[in-house]
Amino acid sequence: MHPRTRLLPAAVAAGLLLLTACQPAPAPGKRADTSVRPFGRIEFKPCVLGGEQGLPTLEAQCATYKVLEDPAKPQGRRIALNIAWLPATSRGGGTTDPVFFLAGGPGQAATQVANQVDIALREVRKQRDVLLIDQRGTGQSNPLDCRDAKGEPLEFDPAPESGEAEVAAYAEQCLASMAGRADPRMYTTARAIADLDEVRAALGVQQVNVVGGSYGTRVAQQYAMAYPQHTRSVVLDGVAPNRLVVGGEFARRLQESLVRQDAQCAKVPACKRFASAAGTDLLTRLDALKQRLEQAPVEVNFRDPASNEAKRDTLTADTVVGLVHGVSYVPQLSAILPLVVSQAEQGNYEPMMAIAHLWSGQIGGTMNRGMQWSVICAEDAPRYKPDPQDTRTVLGPDMARMFFAACGKWPRGDAPARAFEAFKSKAPVLLLSGELDPVTPPVYGEEVAKGLGNARHLVLRGQGHGAMTVGCTPKLIGQFIETLKPKALDAKCLDSLTYVPPFTSFNGWEP
Repeated sequence: MHPRTRLLPAAVAAGLLLLTACQPAPAPGKRADTSVRPFGRIEFKPCVLGGEQGLPTLEAQCATYKVLEDPAKPQGRRIALNIAWLPATSRGGGTTDPVFFLAGGPGQAATQVANQVDIALREVRKQRDVLLIDQRGTGQSNPLDCRDAKGEPLEFDPAPESGEAEVAAYAEQCLASMAGRADPRMYTTARAIADLDEVRAALGVQQVNVVGGSYGTRVAQQYAMAYPQHTRSVVLDGVAPNRLVVGGEFARRLQESLVRQDAQCAKVPACKRFASAAGTDLLTRLDALKQRLEQAPVEVNFRDPASNEAKRDTLTADTVVGLVHGVSYVPQLSAILPLVVSQAEQGNYEPMMAIAHLWSGQIGGTMNRGMQWSVICAEDAPRYKPDPQDTRTVLGPDMARMFFAACGKWPRGDAPARAFEAFKSKAPVLLLSGELDPVTPPVYGEEVAKGLGNARHLVLRGQGHGAMTVGCTPKLIGQFIETLKPKALDAKCLDSLTYVPPFTSFNGWEP
């Protein structure tokens, strides 16, 4: 991806990003030796996950399990699902009902976030094995990656004025590179949940506990609906209701989150120093900054935050939009917005350009674009209807429009109508939401919880997208999966969570 954080590539790569997707994607599991450890009918070998770009490593067991790409063609292509097993840490081994972790995106591989999953499920692992299964089309599960004629990664580097036609042309090139190795129609959520149950059966277990993050909550809900007899419990972190059109509500949800963040900032005296000619309201100031840059983009000299290399690039209105959308997922990052906007208003654009460049580098490569299109073009694009309200938001209507721009060229798989029905289940369910989440806000969790008989929805104060690793949440998840009593959980430990104050300088916030 080009260093510029433009709206166009951001829209193509965007999705319901799991919080951990903000981290650099680790390389696939590296086999450490050849000793075999069976789990049911699947033979695992020791491997090491992570370790790239300073990330810690994690010892695991790795294996592959082959499934039919198209179940209607018994003699057709088989694809290997990549699986990592994090064994229970108790001496007696795991219980008979392991945990399946389902990653976000769509397009993220579960094994790529193994370290973060290990943190979130550290209490769970005391008693249970955790399985990370790269959803078909991601990670090493026959990835739908875009390649050129030589088999090298097919880069997408559009010009600032590019539009839907450029995205469609890139999708067409990407699709051509998959000839002979994948049928994109077969990489939908419905196919993925069938894979999960094949793996469950191969492991020799009758029930599993499904834990989904962001888009993974769609997978978890639909697995529990399709296989209730095999679902012991469900954890949904950053809840996406089944009826949600992924990408269709980005602009409104971000706007609501920015309003909530701005309201908290207004309570902090330090925020008053960020007043400008546009006022103190961050949304008003962002709109004014966008208009200025639309009229006159600015060439900016800056230092690459990762390498300290001197660089020059163009700051545009799309740069601002992409930056705001990206950092809003994480309150610790969005806390710097008032400061960098204030600096830009005074003509100092270097901080904004540097942070935008850093963010662009962080999200690059974390999502499999082809798999994402296979999901959204089958399941979301046909249901998308533009909303006039989007024109009055910071993000505007272009993000959603560009998000689906590839779907005119991308083959469309089947999406059963029942997949969009409200989640109904008798299984115990724990729902988690960040109060300031800009993409799966608490209202979504409340909506899903209404249809469940044995559920509890916890909203984490001041938090963004992805709550599993925050504070005492790992302990609560562990207690829930052990007891299956969500309403009996003592969640007072979450009361200590608070808001991240705005940065008053680039050294951080005031004590």
